[in-house]
Amino acid sequence: MNQQNEGWLLHFKNGSSAYADIVIAADGANSKIRPYVTNIQAFYSGVTMVEINIDDAQKATPHIYAMLNGGKIMAFGNGKCLLGGQKGNGGLGFYASFKPDENWAINSGLNYADKTQLLAWFKTAYSEWSPVFYELLENATMPITPRPIYCMPLNQTWKALPNLTLLGDAAHLMPPFAGEGANTSMFDAVELCDCLTSDQYNTVQEAISFYETSMRKRAATAAKYSLENGERMHSEGALEKMMAVFGIK
Repeated sequence: MNQQNEGWLLHFKNGSSAYADIVIAADGANSKIRPYVTNIQAFYSGVTMVEINIDDAQKATPHIYAMLNGGKIMAFGNGKCLLGGQKGNGGLGFYASFKPDENWAINSGLNYADKTQLLAWFKTAYSEWSPVFYELLENATMPITPRPIYCMPLNQTWKALPNLTLLGDAAHLMPPFAGEGANTSMFDAVELCDCLTSDQYNTVQEAISFYETSMRKRAATAAKYSLENGERMHSEGALEKMMAVFGIK
């Protein structure tokens, strides 16, 4: 992407190009557009999640499938979590989360396509947990994906541009432990649309500036809550703490 006239010329992987007066970057956590707006980078949250997917779960993992009963599960213990639920296609999606070094996924020595090796890792890392969860690794759809979890600084700020802005994870990447990432992103879209179509701003840059200021404030609140929840979920007494969050006695 490069500036052209009052807008931007975008270049795509298929070799084509297109001109736009305004670019709204909603291209995710690894946004290619964000560096044109700011050089502020995300920080490691301290948590890594190992994504585990199972196809045809009723047959592959009958005990866990029955335990879920069409819902979700959040299990805590020994500074670790298992979070998962049933998908609409009959599969299951689970995340084993814990607090290793930021580069654990690279330095662990694990082959994430080797089911036997990953099951052995799980039995060691989650040694205090019930063997019922071994079903997840024994029947996982390979490869399993490690995901270090990052978050944008809560106090991030930048000067608004007249023809470029950010939306969703590209603007405010945050951990998933409050369930607010997608909600915040959808609010972004509504608010940005309102600002760009309103007649109360003298310029597009002024409209974008108002949106971005509001967006950063909203996102910081959600990200703070998510970071705090992540700490609760990976701490001693996590079950009791999370039950209190949900108002369960």
